[in-house]
Amino acid sequence: MTYEATPVNLTLKIASIASVLGLSLLLSFNTHATSQDKLIERIKPVGQVCVEGDDTCGGAVAAVATSGPARTGEEVYTSKCGLCHAAGVSGAPKFGTSDWTDRNAKGMEALLATAISGINAMPAKGLCNDCSDDELQAAIEHMIKSAP
Repeated sequence: MTYEATPVNLTLKIASIASVLGLSLLLSFNTHATSQDKLIERIKPVGQVCVEGDDTCGGAVAAVATSGPARTGEEVYTSKCGLCHAAGVSGAPKFGTSDWTDRNAKGMEALLATAISGINAMPAKGLCNDCSDDELQAAIEHMIKSAP
C-alpha cells in the first residue's frame, strides 16, 4: 500500500504544524511575562524611607535614639577594652600589671589622647566608637587602679 499525499492529509499536517508552532509561541510569551513579573518582584525595594510628616507611610515614625546613662569604667573595660588588655594583645598594657604604672607616669591627658586617636595595633577609641571621652577616661582610670 502506497501512501499518497492528498489535499486533506496535507491540510491536516499543515494545521497540526501551525497549531504546535502557535502554541509554542503563545507559551513563550506567557513565560516571558511570568519571568518578567518575577524579576520585578525580586528587584523591588525591600523597604521605604518614612519622613516625619509624610502621611504615605501610615504614620510610622522612627524613634529618636537617646543616649543612656554613662557607663562606668569597669563596664567599658569589660565590654570593649578587656578583649585586648586582659591578655596584652599586640603589646597592649596588660590589665592588673605594672604596665599601667609606667603608663600612668605619662598623665591622664596624654593617655586619653592616645585612647581617642589609637596607637600601634589599637584603633581609634579601641573600637568603642559609641564611648564618650568621659567613658574612655573612666576605663583608663579603671585599668590604672588595677596596677599593683
